[in-house]
Amino acid sequence: QVQLVESGGGFVQAGGFLRLSCAASGRASRNYAKAWFRQAPGKEREFVAAISWSGGSIVYADSVKGRFTISRDNAKNTVSLQMNSLKSEDTGVYYCAADQQLELRTFRPTDRDEYDYWGQGTQVTVSS
Repeated sequence: QVQLVESGGGFVQAGGFLRLSCAASGRASRNYAKAWFRQAPGKEREFVAAISWSGGSIVYADSVKGRFTISRDNAKNTVSLQMNSLKSEDTGVYYCAADQQLELRTFRPTDRDEYDYWGQGTQVTVSS
């Protein structure tokens, strides 16, 4: 069983930055594709970014391109999300997700139903 634990959320003013981290358990999960999703109050969970097992393939939602950077460290079995130039609309609970696929091209990485494992989420609040 794979467990994902997010950290790094908090309260920040618009224009500021935060770095989220997700630690995964289970040796096999080191090579899983991983992603970040977020959910604002009253809205559906939406895709933010995804990264392949090697880090060689990355996909971002249009709303975060140029501001957010996803990265991973397979030795530590972690995935991170650097969030810069934060906006009030970035507010929400951020979830880490993992899928047993290695490459993003073999599934639909922007579809939340594709992912096998989820963390509990970490709250990000951006004040305007």
